Amino acid sequence: MVLQAVGKVLRKSKAKPNGKKPPAEEKKQYLELEYTKIRVVDFDLKELVVLPREIDLNEWLASNTTTFFNLINLQYSTISEFCTGETCQAMTACNTIYYWYDERGKKTKCTAPQYVDFVMSLCQKLVTDEEIFPTKYGKEFPNSFESLVKKICRYLFHVLAHLYWAHFKETVALDLQGHLNTLYAHFIIFVREFNLVDPKETCIMDDLSEILCVPAPPPAPTPAPSAPDSAPSPSSQNHVTER
Repeated sequence: MVLQAVGKVLRKSKAKPNGKKPPAEEKKQYLELEYTKIRVVDFDLKELVVLPREIDLNEWLASNTTTFFNLINLQYSTISEFCTGETCQAMTACNTIYYWYDERGKKTKCTAPQYVDFVMSLCQKLVTDEEIFPTKYGKEFPNSFESLVKKICRYLFHVLAHLYWAHFKETVALDLQGHLNTLYAHFIIFVREFNLVDPKETCIMDDLSEILCVPAPPPAPTPAPSAPDSAPSPSSQNHVTER
């Protein structure tokens, strides 16, 4: 599975780029062809998100949502030292500022690292709750399960959008843009397949989504090696009959 492959590579990529994070620029570097063409896989990711016949829908949503949470958390951790209260004074993506709403519905403007910490703490709490994400055989999913999955996916999208908007240069410096592109495309195709995030929420990244969610072109075929000269047929050879 591509998700696990991406996770393994990210865990090994701990080298740090030099310098401080520059302020986010209006120019969207992540849309440039030299970066969008870089992927970890070259097949259609839609094949990975389609619900298998033998698997329950909630089980499929739970498995994929948990894995996406772990990998997006891991991807963010690779640049977390550059996402600080000074460099990212608000949780931004494009021209959008995300505010955090606590359990009482109180709206709070916080720095990006604070926001991401709130997101990951909430997701961790939900995906490890046996009453919400049951792992034991025969345990039923709650009626609120789908709405909670949608909540998790909406927050995870915010983190991915911030990574592209504010930390793409660090991602390139770490040579992890291919993994981020693949993770983003897989996530967007997944949430579209099951209508987990409102398109009005994801529209700020539609330009990137439309590029990355198209299967990467297959690599050019390598020319076949030229065939060796054929050996002479037996009939053309001279034979000596022993007497």
